[in-house]
Parts: sequence; structure tokens; C-alpha cells
Amino acid sequence: MTSFIPSGVELLRLLPEILLVLAGTVVLVLEGVTGARRGRELGYLTLATLLAALAAAIAAYRQPGPAFSGLIVSDGFAAFFRVVVIAAAILVTLFSGPYLRREGAERGEYYALLLYSAAGQCLMASAAELIVLFIALEISSIASYVLAGYLRADRRANEAAVKYFLLGSFASAFLLYGIALLYGAAGSTWLAEIRAVLRTPAAASDSLVGTAAALIFVGFAFKVSAAPFQIWAPDVYQGAPAPVAAFLSAGPKAAAFAGLLRVFMSGLEPVTANWEGIVWVSALATMVIGNFAALLQSNIKRLLAYSSIAHAGYVMVAVAAHSSVGTAAAMFYLAAYVFMNVGAFAVVSYFARQGERYVQVEDLTGLAWRQPTVAALLSVFLLSLIGVPLTGGFFGKFYVFKAALEAGLVWLTVLGLLNSAVAAYYYLRILVVMYMREPAEATAELRAPTGPVKAALWASAFGTLFLGIFPSAVLEFATNAAALKP
Repeated sequence: MTSFIPSGVELLRLLPEILLVLAGTVVLVLEGVTGARRGRELGYLTLATLLAALAAAIAAYRQPGPAFSGLIVSDGFAAFFRVVVIAAAILVTLFSGPYLRREGAERGEYYALLLYSAAGQCLMASAAELIVLFIALEISSIASYVLAGYLRADRRANEAAVKYFLLGSFASAFLLYGIALLYGAAGSTWLAEIRAVLRTPAAASDSLVGTAAALIFVGFAFKVSAAPFQIWAPDVYQGAPAPVAAFLSAGPKAAAFAGLLRVFMSGLEPVTANWEGIVWVSALATMVIGNFAALLQSNIKRLLAYSSIAHAGYVMVAVAAHSSVGTAAAMFYLAAYVFMNVGAFAVVSYFARQGERYVQVEDLTGLAWRQPTVAALLSVFLLSLIGVPLTGGFFGKFYVFKAALEAGLVWLTVLGLLNSAVAAYYYLRILVVMYMREPAEATAELRAPTGPVKAALWASAFGTLFLGIFPSAVLEFATNAAALKP
């Protein structure tokens, strides 16, 4: 008889999510008791919880295996993405406090939503069953929708939240419909059982399976902002508060890629040949749309949004390789991307000041004269986004294109490299503005960043440079974890 009482080991394998959900609830309760007076203390509690969840993710990895009747699995893949997601949340929490205090909006509900969203993202990485994966995705998404419109008096934030919610709901419907069709074709929602069924020639060639895989891909493509489902990203990133935009560009994107890789590289692995062409086209279109649209942007948040789309395209190149090498390359790239993109948004959050008045590229004119350290750190993030050697972005792109070449995707690799050259223009334009022009009015009264902002900037820079100088340790772990077993 099956026991419905989880063992201690099973609870350990789900401990990161348990800590995050419990802490989010505690924060909400304390918010109701103390009101808005204890926002800073609740931020510290959130940060402590995230650090504890990070330690729990490592502890769960040391006890690998399934839990809760096989609904989740604790393995190297789950541990990798749990660490990446929690690291993104830690960095965002560090510079959220100063931003929210500046806007007069530091309340416990913000931190609770951040914790709930991170919990859903961690669960996505460890889900071994499609219904659990969908529930985890919705936990993360619903919290993210509310975070996008957190500044209720800001019309831009309200517009961003509504657009994100409406389009995200359609994407969730596509995903759920695909799961339903796949259940009809395979008779199960467990990835291991789906893979076993699809190994039979009749099931692998079933048109119902192909339709289900296409719908599931649409759901995930929206969440990672891959073409042609990327249109929401620029408006949402521009309208949402800067720390929220940083979080949306890192945590949910990494978690969605974790879910996509888990589903397509394990459960749907027997039919990979059927969707390779779709991923190939989507990867190319995502890179082209993201990079060429970014060339035209003057708003730096919108520029980073299109940049985020382009980087999703680079990860899709690794997904198109449909191999363990490609999966490891995608994992490494996403780890590097979290540090360099969150770091760039941290600078934007600091520089924009109250009401986000200064978010144009030209507002950064002469920043190196006023705040040389901040300008230097932003330069590190931008150079990594370009893919300059000794940064995480360089090795991320190197491994992605290497995986594509090994899979025979020569043209996709060539076109991806050309897109990287295009991207260099709009990143270097920011460097030119910061270093080669006299200071502008926007930088005249700029104060030095506070301690938490400095911590977020330096931690992001350290992660970016560490992955660029010592990539082997992380890549080795990713390579071992990439051999996904459903």
C-alpha cells in the first residue's frame, strides 16, 4: 500500500520550496501585524530565507532521488536551476529595498510575492510530472503578474501587468491543452512513462503527439520570450519596476528553460527529430528580432528587454542541438546570463532614481566621470552580454555554438555569430555614452549607491567574471547534470 505520509528524505528533497512558501506566508502575516513600518526588516527576513533555501538546495542535491510518489525529482539538473533561480532572487532582493524605499512602497507583500515566485520556479526545475510542472509554472507566473504592477499608482506598471497577465494566460492555456493532448496520446502525465510509450514507432509518429508537443512548445516559448511569442517582453520590462524587470528577465526565464529542457529532452526525447526544425526557426527569429529591434531603442529598459529576447535566442540554439552537450551549454549560458543581466538592471535601478526619471541611454552620458566604479561594473556586464573573453557571456556563447556545430547546425551557428556582431553595436553605444562624453544633467546630483546596491553590483560582477575565468567547474557540473533521466 502506498504511503501518503512523506518521509524525512522526501521532505528534504522539497526543502527549498517548503522554506520559500513558508517564509512568504510568514512575511504576509507579519505585514498584517506590523503594517508598513517594518518593510526593511521583512526584506532582511526574505534575504535570510533565500540564503537558507540556497543551502537547502545543496542539501537536497546530496540526497538525490524521487519524492512524493515520483512527482518531483532531486537531481543535478534540479539543483543547478534551483541555485540559479535563488541566486537571481537574492541579487534582486538586495537592490529592491533601496528602490522601494525611494518610491515609498517597501511593503511585505512585495517580498512575499518574490518568495512565492521563486518557489514556483524551483518546483519547475524539479518537476517530473506535467501537472506538477504546470502548477509550478502558474505559481511563478501569477506572482510575477502582480509584481509587474506592484506600483499601483504608476500607469506604466498597471499597463505592463495587464498585458503580461492577458498574454500569459493565453500561453498557459496552450500549455495545458498540449498536456491534455499528450495525456490522450500517451495515457500518462509522468515524463518517464511518456518517454516509454513514445519509444514505440506507432506512438512516435502519432499526429496527436506532434500537436501536443507544438502546443507545449508555444507555452514555454512565451515564458522564455522566444519568437514569435516575444512581443510582451519590451512593454512589460519597460513598465514594471526596475527590480521586477530584473527578476522577470532572469528567474522565470531560467525556470521556463528548465521546464522546456526537462520535457523535451526526457519525456519527448523519442520525437526530437519532429521538432528540431521548429526550434531552429524560432532560435534564428528570436536572435534577429531581439538584436535588430534593440538597435532602435533609446530607453535602456526597453533596450535590455530586446537584449533579453536575443539571449533567449542564443539559448534556443543550444536547445536546437537536442543533445546533452547542448543542454549543458544552455545551463551554463543561463547561469552567466543571470549575473550579467541582473547586474545591468541593478545599475538601471540605481541610476533611474525616484519615479524612474532617467532611463534613457543618453541619461548615462558621462557616468564614468561622476561614478567611475558604477560605470566600470556596468561595463563588465555589457561586455559579458556582448561575449568578450574573460566574462561568463563569452564562454556561454562559445559552448552554445560549439554544441550547435557538433549537432551539424552550421548555418544556425553562422547566423548566430553574425547576430552577436550586431548586438555589439548597441552595447558599445552605452559604453561610448558613459566614457567619451561630458557629464550630463542626469548625472550631476547622482549620489553614491547604498550598501545593498553595492553588494548586488559586486556580487553580479564577481559571478560574471568567475564564470569567464573559471568556467570548468560549473560546466563540468552542468555536463553531469545534463544527462536527463525522466
